[in-house]
Amino acid sequence: MKTLTKTLSGLLLAGTALTAPGLALAQTPPQDPVPAEAQDPESQEPEETQVDEIVVLGRFIPEPLRETSEVAAFLTEEDLERTGDDNAAQALTRVTGLSIVEGRFVYVRGLGERYSSALLNGSPLPSPEPLQRVVPLDLFPASVLEGVTVQKTYSANYPGEFGGGVIDLRTVGAPREPFLNFQVSVGGNLETTGQEGLIYYGSRTDFTGFDDGTRDVPGLLGDAIATGNRVAAGPNFTQAQLQAIGRDFVNAPLNLLQTQDYIQPNFGVELSGGRSWLVGGGDLGAVFVASYDNDWRTRQGIQQEGRLDVNQLVVQTDYDVRSTENDVGLNFLGGLSWQNEFHELKWTNLYVRRTTKEARSREGVDFAAPGTGEVRDDYTEWFERTLFSTQLAGEHDLMDGALELSWRGAYAQTTRDSPYEKVIRYGLGADGVYRHDGEQYRNSTSFSELEDEILSAGADFAWTTALSDARDLTVRGGVAWMDNTRDAERRDFRFYAAGGSIPLDVQDSRVDYLFSDFNIGPLLWELQEITPSGGAAAYEAGLETRAAYLQVEAEVVPLVSVSGGVRYEDAEQFVSPRDLFGGALVFQPTALENSYWLPSATLTWNFAEDSQLRLGASKTIGRPQFRELAPQQYLDPDNDRLFFGNPYLVDTEILNLDARIEYYFARGQYLTGGFFYKDLENPIESSINDLGSVTQQTYLNAPQAILYGAEFDVKKYFEFPDSEWSFIADKRWLVQANYTYTESEVQVDAGDVVFPLSAQGVARPASDYIIDGSRLQGQSEHLANVQFGWEDDVARSQATLLVTYVSERSSARGRPGEPDLIQEPGVILDFVYRKDFEYAGRDMGLAIELRNLLDEDYLEYQELGNRITANGYDLGQSGSISLTTRF
Repeated sequence: MKTLTKTLSGLLLAGTALTAPGLALAQTPPQDPVPAEAQDPESQEPEETQVDEIVVLGRFIPEPLRETSEVAAFLTEEDLERTGDDNAAQALTRVTGLSIVEGRFVYVRGLGERYSSALLNGSPLPSPEPLQRVVPLDLFPASVLEGVTVQKTYSANYPGEFGGGVIDLRTVGAPREPFLNFQVSVGGNLETTGQEGLIYYGSRTDFTGFDDGTRDVPGLLGDAIATGNRVAAGPNFTQAQLQAIGRDFVNAPLNLLQTQDYIQPNFGVELSGGRSWLVGGGDLGAVFVASYDNDWRTRQGIQQEGRLDVNQLVVQTDYDVRSTENDVGLNFLGGLSWQNEFHELKWTNLYVRRTTKEARSREGVDFAAPGTGEVRDDYTEWFERTLFSTQLAGEHDLMDGALELSWRGAYAQTTRDSPYEKVIRYGLGADGVYRHDGEQYRNSTSFSELEDEILSAGADFAWTTALSDARDLTVRGGVAWMDNTRDAERRDFRFYAAGGSIPLDVQDSRVDYLFSDFNIGPLLWELQEITPSGGAAAYEAGLETRAAYLQVEAEVVPLVSVSGGVRYEDAEQFVSPRDLFGGALVFQPTALENSYWLPSATLTWNFAEDSQLRLGASKTIGRPQFRELAPQQYLDPDNDRLFFGNPYLVDTEILNLDARIEYYFARGQYLTGGFFYKDLENPIESSINDLGSVTQQTYLNAPQAILYGAEFDVKKYFEFPDSEWSFIADKRWLVQANYTYTESEVQVDAGDVVFPLSAQGVARPASDYIIDGSRLQGQSEHLANVQFGWEDDVARSQATLLVTYVSERSSARGRPGEPDLIQEPGVILDFVYRKDFEYAGRDMGLAIELRNLLDEDYLEYQELGNRITANGYDLGQSGSISLTTRF
């Protein structure tokens, strides 16, 4: 197989060698001259020269970018270590055109997470989030990653759900050298650590991330649910039974909010190791990473809601909010691999668990509340999110490398369990006392579960043949299958005043006395199930895709390569509401069955030494997420906003155009620039919907949208060996920056219609819900990242200052006539320092991380005449220090 490295000078040399063998001999290393008298006259005959391989090197183009014809970005282990980011979501914010939302979801080129897909070693992943089908990337610790590939132009070998890009997380593999590392870290936040916080007891084992059984569904309640009947007074349950079930609920440990004077620092430990053995003519490798972390976060802020009144917004609700979260993470990665010269087999297992325990209270004015309108809502919550993935994969080189075969099979499961989600509202009386009366002010206890599974398999081949002595043709093809299923259910209960009223002395009681066993009975509190009927509390969902693709790559003329292919993808997606009590459904099941031919083409022209131009075009799709289709209510604890799906959504179809120029002027150093354009038909957007006195956030398809922009990226090292200052002279200095400018426009023409949830499937004028020319949701006009730092190989140290700027973006459409909700991410300044050293004969590593040094706040608002702060709080400055021992 021939190898061609693409430079002009090298090409000329190669062409000369092919046409003039005698001149080609001149390119061989010089030999000692042979004395004239020793020369044989017959030896003066020209010899036939065989040129087996021509190598024309573009010295500085990184190997991954030489191997792909697509516009892509790569995060390496070196990048992950330099930025010191804790998880994949944080690390990806350093990539050109990427921004992070809610600390978990990555937006590529301003398109929401629904327009990007995440893969783990090439296999799809399910999501434990009720609102998203895309897996939140904060679940993946940076320590389990070998690297991350972000491909921004579509190629037919990837799934068709591709708008902004595809993110492929690659886990660490078998090591070349044995290692065993132990790391301990401690950190804190100025808004949280050492400060006063809000807590509740929970159970004795909460610090592990596992409940000791306190939050299990009460036995009597479980038996009652199993009957299939609503747990409420009536023919199915007597008052005595309801009293027994109500008393079976856990009370004080889960109801009582307390103030803790001192919130402890964050803490984490990690153990990793691996080694290889020579087995069966190949290398058998094993690697593992296990970690535990316990973090705290306190937020104090404002939540407001506005209403339109005479062409301006006025405050409808106004709360001061306090919240303290305790996040406990457990992670384990275990991998086995075997490889020799021609074959590689890998078995990778990943288990990630995130538990969030939150105590939250908000106090303020709700003008829709009775009495004075002064209310207080107290919440206690516990969320368990787990992800388990196991994958078996293989790669095989056959026919002397001319044929490459790869295959993979994976099973992944995510779950989200939220037992005893509790909220109780109190009203402020004229005497200045907060009371709960069970009539005007409601309480609820909810149990919800979600399980999402994916079975997937795929196989690919790449066959390479020579077009000439210097050019190859590669034909790629493959098949892929995925079956994603989800089951979600939620049950809601409350205690209400069975006797018609509650005595004032009981209303004045502390919450654990208020709902004590003594007060639960037919004369005071009686349990009542308030789970919505009609299919609004449970649903089943599924998405099955079957795909095949064919792709051809070739250097059609010297220095110009073309990659073109097409993917056929057939999909069946459904969301089926399930009424828990056997009643009629309000919304009928949704079924989307579509088949698509998705073409893609990319041209790469190596027009100069270490420079190349890429042009790309493709067609892709974006499907509604399960939760966006499911008519089930969900309260987002991050913003106390209710979400409800819209079963009338349809697929989004996307046209993608890209152009990018790349110049690699030294090893690991480059300057790139690019332009992109996207045309979206039926993009999915979030909107505000009124349901009586309750405000919900739901979804709809806008008619059309376009998005276009430019992005630039530069990385340069500087060295000053002649400097008089040793601090400068002994180091290599880094400057790296990227910037993305994006514009978008939602287009609404006369006659365009939408199908909002509030109209229950009836077409409504699009202009009533969407402003023509408005920006796409989640799209920021400006994204910028700057890294400045140094590394000292002698001192074994490294320091980096990181700046990230994201301009404002729309988070949701307002009600008809109201402006959008806007987020202002602002500027985040971080600093990371790392140093390796030896102590007591051990190799050690020290890392110091300082985050949000500018003390940026979180802000989401609406503005029309007045500014309404929908959600605002202090992020706080944070820091951590870690110590690693290498055995």
